[in-house]
Amino acid sequence: MASRAAFLLPAASGPGWLLLRRSARRPCGPPGDSSSPTHQRPVGSGGHDRAGGGSGHPGPDPVDVRIFDGGAKTKSFLLMAGVLDALASYVSNMLTEMAIEEVAMLIGVSSGIDDLSVKLRDLKNVLADADKRNITDESVREWVEELKHAMYRATDILDLCQLRVMEQGPSRDMGCLNPLLFCMRHPLHAHEIGSRIKVLNQKLDEISKRGGSFNFIKLEAYQNRKTTNPPPVNRKTNPLLERSSVVGEKIEDDTRALVHMLMMESGDKSDSIMVFAIVGVGGIGKTTLSKKVFNDEAIQDKFTTKIWLSVTQEFSEVELLQTAITSANGSLPGPGCGSQDKALLVPALASAIRDKKIFLVLDDMWSTNEWTNLLKAPFSHSAPGSGVLITSRHEAIARGMKAVHPYHHVDKLEPEDAWSLLKKQVLTTENAEPAVDMLKDIGLQIVEKCDGLPLAIKVMGGLLCQKDKERRDWEKVLHDSTWSVSRMPEELNNAIYLSYEDLSPCLKQCFLHFSLKPKRISFTHTQFVGMWIGEGFVHGDSDRLEELGNEYHKELILRNLIEPDPMYSSQTICHMHDVVRSFAQFLTRDEALIGHSGEILNSKLSLPKFLRLSVETKGGQSDGFEWRCLQEQKSLRSIIIIGNFKIQSGDSLMSFSSLRTLHIESANFAALTESLYQLKHLRYLTLQNCNDINSLPEDIHKVKFLQHLGLEGCRSLVKLPDSIVKLEELRFLDLDDTCVNSMPRGFCALTNLRELYGFPARVDGDWCSLDELGPLSHLIHLGLKGLENVAVTSSALKAMLVAKVHLTLMKLHCTNTLDNNRRVPSEKEQGIIEEVFDELYPPSCIENINIQGYFGRQLPRWMMSMATSPLKSLRFLTMHELVCCTQLPDGLCLLPRLELLAVDRAPAIKRVGPEFVQSPDHRHHPSSQATTSFPRLHQMKLNALVQWEDWEWEEQVQAMPLLEELSIVRCNLRRIPPGLASHARALKKVYMSNIKGLDSVENFGSVTELRLSRMPEMTRISNLPKLQNLEISFCPKVELLEQVPALRRLVLNLWHSEKQLPLYLQAVKPSHFLLNCSRKVLTSMALGKSGSEWYKFSHIQHVEAYAKDGGNEKKWHLLYTREPYKIDTNVVQDYSNEK
Repeated sequence: MASRAAFLLPAASGPGWLLLRRSARRPCGPPGDSSSPTHQRPVGSGGHDRAGGGSGHPGPDPVDVRIFDGGAKTKSFLLMAGVLDALASYVSNMLTEMAIEEVAMLIGVSSGIDDLSVKLRDLKNVLADADKRNITDESVREWVEELKHAMYRATDILDLCQLRVMEQGPSRDMGCLNPLLFCMRHPLHAHEIGSRIKVLNQKLDEISKRGGSFNFIKLEAYQNRKTTNPPPVNRKTNPLLERSSVVGEKIEDDTRALVHMLMMESGDKSDSIMVFAIVGVGGIGKTTLSKKVFNDEAIQDKFTTKIWLSVTQEFSEVELLQTAITSANGSLPGPGCGSQDKALLVPALASAIRDKKIFLVLDDMWSTNEWTNLLKAPFSHSAPGSGVLITSRHEAIARGMKAVHPYHHVDKLEPEDAWSLLKKQVLTTENAEPAVDMLKDIGLQIVEKCDGLPLAIKVMGGLLCQKDKERRDWEKVLHDSTWSVSRMPEELNNAIYLSYEDLSPCLKQCFLHFSLKPKRISFTHTQFVGMWIGEGFVHGDSDRLEELGNEYHKELILRNLIEPDPMYSSQTICHMHDVVRSFAQFLTRDEALIGHSGEILNSKLSLPKFLRLSVETKGGQSDGFEWRCLQEQKSLRSIIIIGNFKIQSGDSLMSFSSLRTLHIESANFAALTESLYQLKHLRYLTLQNCNDINSLPEDIHKVKFLQHLGLEGCRSLVKLPDSIVKLEELRFLDLDDTCVNSMPRGFCALTNLRELYGFPARVDGDWCSLDELGPLSHLIHLGLKGLENVAVTSSALKAMLVAKVHLTLMKLHCTNTLDNNRRVPSEKEQGIIEEVFDELYPPSCIENINIQGYFGRQLPRWMMSMATSPLKSLRFLTMHELVCCTQLPDGLCLLPRLELLAVDRAPAIKRVGPEFVQSPDHRHHPSSQATTSFPRLHQMKLNALVQWEDWEWEEQVQAMPLLEELSIVRCNLRRIPPGLASHARALKKVYMSNIKGLDSVENFGSVTELRLSRMPEMTRISNLPKLQNLEISFCPKVELLEQVPALRRLVLNLWHSEKQLPLYLQAVKPSHFLLNCSRKVLTSMALGKSGSEWYKFSHIQHVEAYAKDGGNEKKWHLLYTREPYKIDTNVVQDYSNEK
């Protein structure tokens, strides 16, 4: 049953479906219910007249319908499958689940079933080779595309069968009949469906005959390849690894060389802007190198403003200008989000960078137009010494930019460095290193075939990571025939294709679909998973589709085919490298149209039969992209449009009868919502940030297959239609950042919901919207808002959160806790909200809790020491705006899996007592077995506890052994508890700011990075043996800085009123010292050996000091190098002008 259930997709599942096989039938009931008797007749059906339900009337005239048998006989042929085979399996299993035997007997074609089974097996037997040859053999492409379209038409037909049943509703004489059988019991439906299937099978016969001329290799030739992979290993990543995967000294040498050129050539006396170029093939590491230069400390210190512009082939002039202005902290002209008029944007950019020393990176340039015709003029207004760094695949671009010669060519990796990079990708644990080292000889041959291209090696590492660390497995990869695939575009490395071919059929479809994402737009993994489910790419138990989709997403990350965005702490947002994206888009070139808007894209839309469309428009009225241009694309199954487009009177969605997914973002779409009901096959609908939508049409329930409905950011949306409760297939609903404040009664009917965000709590008489949540037992994620509206605890209890055994994320939000007069909630209001939250008791499986706007004095009972059991799986806890709460919960310390604790704005907390790190039982019974508190806490952030003064944690209490990052901001803390310094032995990063009473930071043995800002009483920093980076900002009383032997970089920001350097500089010797100070201090330093400050900094190897003048932060400077001696400044000669 498990293998069969894996094919129960939305198109082939739903209420009232009957799973019937050739050997047995079962009545309606839960999947997998083996107790159901076999050969049981449907309720109410006659025993003698199966066609007419006992009516005595003859059934419809027999129609020569050919149905594929996707039963067990074909399962063995799924060993090595591509996208085509995945699609064929999808279709055949849909048909299998529709009671093939009964339909065959009913319509008089049972004698042909066996013959058709053979045809299907023969077809599936060559699909793997057809899918592979489709990439490089032009003669196969048309045949493959025709076959795909035929299969997609089959899914449409089967959808219509189910839709007829859903529209008819249950009937007494129908019982639990499946949809296809239902259609055959109704003559009109039978004739319609039968005729369509007949035409389709005739088409398949033609396709099959033509396929014989291609001499496809049969599937048995591929069966010796291993296709089952070990479970993915969750490798912890960090931004440095994800951004660079740097190995060897070569890239470090390259970085130093480029930084040196920029520092020397971009002199302050140079009137022209110096341009430097990095040149190399796609995937060689140009962007990685430019990022290392961009983030280098010396570059950071030399230039006033840094701007990064990703140009690409389809750059938008308006977007480049807007990004540059924003990066320079300038103001966008025009109303709202800024003007689209270049005539206004160019002067605005010139104004934003005027007289500032700018460092500009133009990444991935394909022509010189963006510089010579757009950016050169405004950047000519920057200060002398500004510099530009470009990356390009073509030397001609560097020449056209008049870049400094010689250009920097990124070389391919040397064999040893390439092996190190491959090894780094393959290793999942340190224990595996000896086994991998034994495979070095094979690994060197593999990286040689990658031709030293870092991206190809990285992708190959993702492939090998899925293999056993055995010679035979690596040798199979080494000797795979795919390495010799010819006629691939030059920039598409064969290693990427080899990794692609190793994916499962479903994962291939997900990978190719990911390339639809516009490059500069971020989609969450939840959105991708929703689309994949809607398109039928995720095969499995219907209760686990989201879980399986998330596993697919993680595996694409593990295989290095997509990369997590380092700006996000989790892997929620990912992107695809340009070369990988080009490869995926090459594979889908005949069925997907991806690009920007305008006349060129409109002309491409004149070609029919695209299956998927992804468009990023510029959003302006002059954009030129019109909805009407899509009308000929009647085969579209997926539409993604980001940005506005033109809608004319009479435009609708009627043409897209096969559409499965529709994603519209940042556009005016209200005029088209009235025709949503025409999208009979639609599974996924996201209307994000579409602010002209204030309601959805009442007939939205006619979109019966809808599973995913995302309305986030539609701020004009105030109400949902009552008919939404009829969307029985709905699995996802997002109302975050909308003005919807009530839900229709009967919402509890949506029992298929898995993820629900922005659900408003509202009371109407004796009814509360929370009552509707009780029956929603499949919820995985739940976000509630407006909980201050709940006045009766019984309503919260009826939500039955504790009974939701799949719930892993819970958001509990109150709004309007403080009005404009900052009114503190009354004691009665505080008591009510405490009772309500007490009843919102989470299940033991909860992993992530977010509380916002809670105004009770005590946090919920289930967070306190006597109630830790429901939170045994909790990993992330964030609490914002605890307006009246007087203490942190004392039960968190025992949570075995808590990784992140963040508290933001808790103004009533004055003390954090010993109960925070030690449970009452252990305090009162010290002889009991010792346990470590907060055993897995990695990160703790405490912000705006403005009255907090005391933190008690005695040295003997063991806690937080894995804490790596600590942030404390805006409080009155008087001392760091001794227990923190003694037991947080993994602590690496500490940030403290605006702590009024703290006078010392000392005795942290593991801290490598310390940032202190606006600490008015801070006097002593001591005994930090591993400290490498120290930043002290506006802490004028610091007198002692000692016992920091590993210090490499010191950043010091002084108040303008401070007239000399601090004496503690004599006691430290960082390799690099960056200072921002007053012009008076800078002038004294510029006197060199004759000045009073010389002895404080002269022993430091590199010193950079700056003083501001108006808005220019680095107007005045001093650059000093000890060996070889050099001092450069522009301040002394003008000091007489300073008042």
